Amino acid sequence: MAQELTRITRPAAGNYEGKRKLLLVPLIHVPVPPDAIPPEGVEITGRYWEQVDVQVRAVQNALGSVTHVYHENTPEGGADGLGYLEASGQGSHSLVKSLIDEDATLEATESMAIMAESLDLQRCLMQPLMSPEVAGRLQEWFTEATRRRYEFIAETIDATLAGDETGLLLINERHQVQFPADLEVIYVAPPALDEFRRWLQNWTEQMQREMAAQYDAPSPEEPEPAG
Repeated sequence: MAQELTRITRPAAGNYEGKRKLLLVPLIHVPVPPDAIPPEGVEITGRYWEQVDVQVRAVQNALGSVTHVYHENTPEGGADGLGYLEASGQGSHSLVKSLIDEDATLEATESMAIMAESLDLQRCLMQPLMSPEVAGRLQEWFTEATRRRYEFIAETIDATLAGDETGLLLINERHQVQFPADLEVIYVAPPALDEFRRWLQNWTEQMQREMAAQYDAPSPEEPEPAG
């Protein structure tokens, strides 16, 4: 079970000596292009990553420097992986870059083949399908691909994070990674995470209401029925 970051204090740091440690940072995502995110969402997202940076620094002061960085959707490590994070507008880019500048290694966290398979299947499942059997087969295939995807991430961490080292994993909150039994997982959850969740839920509901109202509105060619 992941240890809450708020429970990690300097006196408790001795409990982690000689053990592999992994900071788990939730990736947050707004399902629209970056330039379409409302100002409030941009502000909350920026505040979230600032708070993550502060908390990660606090853990490093207590437990030692982060030596390995793992990032979901990153099948390449090093400069190529960092370039991908920057090009895709990931809010985590600044944190990852600062850790690399301090000699941490960005690992190739995912298998490109498995990741592509999983994403393609996800797109297929988003399309309307006439056959329940086809939908069921696709769902089974997607579930299996997702299992292999998260299994690969766990194996990558296990193979690269040595004893007494500290790693950092950035991944979605609904991940299904099964971590090695000897790994001490520390969950990083700054106050802005709950703030982001509330904002995203409210914003999503507002967008749905606006879309429903637009769908229900009569077209210009169709006059409203007389009362």
